[in-house]
Amino acid sequence: MSDILKVAIAGLGTVGVGTVKILQQHADVLAKRCGRPVNIVAISARDHNKDRGVDLSGYQWYSDAAEMARDADCDVVVELIGGSEGIAKDAVEAALNAGRHVVTANKALVAHHGTELACLAEKNGVSLNYEAAVAGGIPIIKTVREGLAGNSLSRVYGILNGTCNYILTTMRETGRDFDDVLADAQKLGYAEADPAFDIDGVDAAHKLAILASVAFGTEVDFDAVHVEGIRHINAMDIQFADELGYKIKLLGIATKVNATIEQRVHPCMVPEGAPVSTVEGVFNAVVCDGDFVDTIMQEGRGAGEGPTASAVMADVMDIARGISVPTFAVPATQLQKLPTRPMAERRGAYYVRLMLVDEPGVFADVAAALRDHEVSMEQLLQRMRDPGEAVPVVITTHDTTEADMVNALNAIAALDTVTEAPCMIRIETF
Repeated sequence: MSDILKVAIAGLGTVGVGTVKILQQHADVLAKRCGRPVNIVAISARDHNKDRGVDLSGYQWYSDAAEMARDADCDVVVELIGGSEGIAKDAVEAALNAGRHVVTANKALVAHHGTELACLAEKNGVSLNYEAAVAGGIPIIKTVREGLAGNSLSRVYGILNGTCNYILTTMRETGRDFDDVLADAQKLGYAEADPAFDIDGVDAAHKLAILASVAFGTEVDFDAVHVEGIRHINAMDIQFADELGYKIKLLGIATKVNATIEQRVHPCMVPEGAPVSTVEGVFNAVVCDGDFVDTIMQEGRGAGEGPTASAVMADVMDIARGISVPTFAVPATQLQKLPTRPMAERRGAYYVRLMLVDEPGVFADVAAALRDHEVSMEQLLQRMRDPGEAVPVVITTHDTTEADMVNALNAIAALDTVTEAPCMIRIETF
């Protein structure tokens, strides 16, 4: 261990600048906490001349992050470029092959290539740390990997995308519809100009794939995650959920079921008394169920310069202190590849919103479709009448399998009296 931990930073966007600020503003306290100074020695960014609001004059500049990872006189490469392929992946692989530790906030990279990168880090005797890749400032990776190491975890779940949580919260509080609230979220900087990764559930799925690997000691398997977003949720669904005693949240849920792993991201009806139902706005929350600890929940900001840079620094400081743990809680060569539990086997209750032509016999046709596929109806709500026109009708079901529910909805959608595709939201009783 050298006297100074030398850090090279690849990427000077929001999180990169935040990391520079922490290292500059808290240099003295970091040195005390780590037992040695932690200094930036090199940086890589596309635009050398851009004013980023921090003094970068004392650092060696590289236009090529992979070159910096190979050649800079550094101990740690902090990768904050983003993206699962290209220069980010090249830089991380170059650093690991050169025997340098890597800290990354790149959820897509870890979700798609985590297992192979962990093997590479292990082979070269260095750390691959990624606290900032999941849930921003919430120290959930350290919690699961270290704090809960004495537990066998059966489930991890939570709100893993602040953009979606903000949209759903604002829809409920204002009564406005999805597109209107999304436009405001973009103006406020909570949603990207192209918000697809967030609102279609992909961002949350990246994080869930990583969490599942750490929680269950399995290979990272993004392709096994069932992914749905929130585009189909409208103000009417929010209102009906409130009437039924639920809030709608986009959740990532990973469960170990016997010798299989279930990973799914989708909107859920959550009972108002459930802890995650109280998490609003841009905040994230992660819940872990363990055999000895029972259930714990952590809540905090899931993105932004400060929270994410804070998580980056936690990983850098572990390296400075000489703390090293397996990337995904067990040695990479011992990660299991367990079968994926099919979504069709999910069992639970469902919320269904239909647009039905208001005419005699329509409910009998819907009830018959449910009966024919062994789905039992619990409640039926209709709040308006308009003979001959389409009106909203909401059904909640007793527990059934996903396969039976989907088959029943396909049969209902084929009825002439159904004017648009049914909206289905799974009910989760935590």
